[in-house]
Amino acid sequence: MKNQYIKKIDPQITKLIEKEKKRHKGSLNLIASENYPSRAVREALSSIFVVKYSEGRPEKRYYGGTENIDTLENLVEERIRKAFRLNKDWAVNVQPYSGSPANYAVLRGLLRPGDKILSLVLSHGGHLSQGAKVSLSGQDFRVFHYFLNKNGFLNYREIEKIAKKEKPKLIIAGYSAYPRKVDFKKFSFIAKKVKAYLLADIAHTAGLVIGKVHPTPFPFADVVTMTTHKTLRGPRGAIIVCKKELENKIFPKVFPGIQGGPHNHVIAAIGVTFKEAQSAKFKKYTAQITKNAKTLAKELKKYNFDLISGGTDNHLVLVDLTNKGISGKEAQDLLEKAGIVVNKNAIPYDTKSPFDPSGIRLGTPAVTTRGMKEKEMKKIAGFIAEVILNPQPYLKIKKEIKKFCKKFPLP
Repeated sequence: MKNQYIKKIDPQITKLIEKEKKRHKGSLNLIASENYPSRAVREALSSIFVVKYSEGRPEKRYYGGTENIDTLENLVEERIRKAFRLNKDWAVNVQPYSGSPANYAVLRGLLRPGDKILSLVLSHGGHLSQGAKVSLSGQDFRVFHYFLNKNGFLNYREIEKIAKKEKPKLIIAGYSAYPRKVDFKKFSFIAKKVKAYLLADIAHTAGLVIGKVHPTPFPFADVVTMTTHKTLRGPRGAIIVCKKELENKIFPKVFPGIQGGPHNHVIAAIGVTFKEAQSAKFKKYTAQITKNAKTLAKELKKYNFDLISGGTDNHLVLVDLTNKGISGKEAQDLLEKAGIVVNKNAIPYDTKSPFDPSGIRLGTPAVTTRGMKEKEMKKIAGFIAEVILNPQPYLKIKKEIKKFCKKFPLP
């Protein structure tokens, strides 16, 4: 988008926008939780819907002038049901500002402070909002954790043992750094055995679920939360989908519980996102994400990189750098200097600090959006290996990456 208006009014912000655009154009974005929305999504995001306050649910607002907002929100909810192949037995809320508030609203809706939660520990690929000590989710509830096995996989028998022992009121199946498929049916079996709710957090894999390249949490979970900007390729927003009988428990915790009026321009952009997500083109895109991740993993192993679980089934690769004699933070900084953007990440049973862990997390959604395929993943693996194994000539590699990126423009 051209910045003809903002350029006249605010040259400083314009300059920062242009610098950020230039950074993206000339670098490889391998952050697993980032993506590039389409121009249509961005146009909706900057639409007149940014103006309106609409506290409440459709047809039950506290403000006047909301007839178009009601139509918008109902339309977007229906598109979400259609994308996930759901009927009216499932209630949808598109108002949460982001994934963490969405998760917290679910916890406060279904539980009382002090109730027990069972979730994957943060250091093994869980998320802050799922009971980490620094989060309100970990301070307001009694949190017990399950862990990945030594090979980096979920151990459903062990999860069942912990669940039977602790008898949590809610179990969370959802991850920020788990590179394998999740068996929601098995989680549902465990939850039912201990009479717990099952929350599936598919923030990372929502697009893959719609594209049918990852198992669906429906109908196994009682509640499903997701963000809309990762593999879904939409704006920064979040969604709660729950069984209809839980609607009145959970939705009031969104509003008026923890937030005010919804961001209607974001909801409009989410609507466009789900329109795009139902196309054959999007299904092909999600398949390519997983092909790219598997190729990247396979090529990295040729350079003797250790991968958690040995590879990937989804959009991300978790790399253990211990055998390379470099920390995750050092690798992140070095790769960024060369034009490859990743994030440092803890690995299961990490002996290092979360601020300087042993691993890095790589993801393929953003580079796949730019049109890169298996051939390019092989090239990217080579770039990563060259920087990590021989860090001195990173400026030379940076020039190569800039030239490489010119072939794949941003959407």
